[in-house]
Amino acid sequence: MASTREQLITLLSSKSNTFVSGQWISEQLNLSRTAVWKQIKQLKSDGYVFEAVPNKGYRLVTIPDKVSENTLVWGLETKWLGREVEHYSSLDSTQTLAKKRALEDGHHGLVVVADKQNKGKGRLNRYWESDHDQGVWMSFVLKPDLEPSHAPQLTLLTAVVLAETIESISNVTPQIKWPNDLLLDGKKVAGILTEMQGEQDQIHFVVIGLGLNLNQKNFSKQLSEIATSLCQHTTHSYDKNAFIQAFLTHFEQAYDVFIQHGFDQVRNKWLTYGFRLNETVSYQVGKKAKTGQIRGITDQGALIIENDQKQEYIYSGEIDWFKEDK
Repeated sequence: MASTREQLITLLSSKSNTFVSGQWISEQLNLSRTAVWKQIKQLKSDGYVFEAVPNKGYRLVTIPDKVSENTLVWGLETKWLGREVEHYSSLDSTQTLAKKRALEDGHHGLVVVADKQNKGKGRLNRYWESDHDQGVWMSFVLKPDLEPSHAPQLTLLTAVVLAETIESISNVTPQIKWPNDLLLDGKKVAGILTEMQGEQDQIHFVVIGLGLNLNQKNFSKQLSEIATSLCQHTTHSYDKNAFIQAFLTHFEQAYDVFIQHGFDQVRNKWLTYGFRLNETVSYQVGKKAKTGQIRGITDQGALIIENDQKQEYIYSGEIDWFKEDK
């Protein structure tokens, strides 16, 4: 469930072309007029700009794109995820620092957020372009009581939660390209990096990093054909604080269900977002080119591809996808 802050921001954003009274807001959100005033006062201190007219009410003029530890924690309705936050205006990599904190016995649920990454990285140590203030660049520490074989499931869980958060905030539905990318109209909007340290039968910690192109309006010529942002796709800007809070709240709920009840629910949800599910594609594993149909994922998070009436399970490795020409 969205926090009061998130509900208020969503409500005011939907009415940004008109004035709404404090009484109307209080009725919509089931809050007292005093509570509404306090919420708006806090939003103003966080950089939200309002126009206020006597007897007409409030109109939200602009939203800030600045994140801080205070704005992230204020109104966050989680029990353990994000209760400890480190925010930096610039950082080499949130993933590198979060791993360092985990090695220093950083707490389960610690979140590291940066406005800009100088050495942001994705899967296979690829560079991730992390523009200043335009995207969500964050990593968080998990200490699950699981065997290492379950670590790939956490990547897919994160992908599902991120897809659902994007959908709830923007009303657009991304696709999940196995194992760690989210796409809009075939262009990459987000990526996930999962790194683990543990022993043969026990995970010590997992650090999950995600990069989301949120408010970029333009990309370099090199990236424009393969990358997009939520803003570019919908022509709307988004409140970064509200997005991060929504993701953290949703992830905590989904993670707790996963720990208690297993991977089934995650797998079923993944199938609703799966990229090119049941389509025939040409793909390459290593240097070997093959053709098959994507059928889903296994209980362990492996990709299932049907090839010559046989099922092949892809557990790891780089796969290049090419849609088969009809």
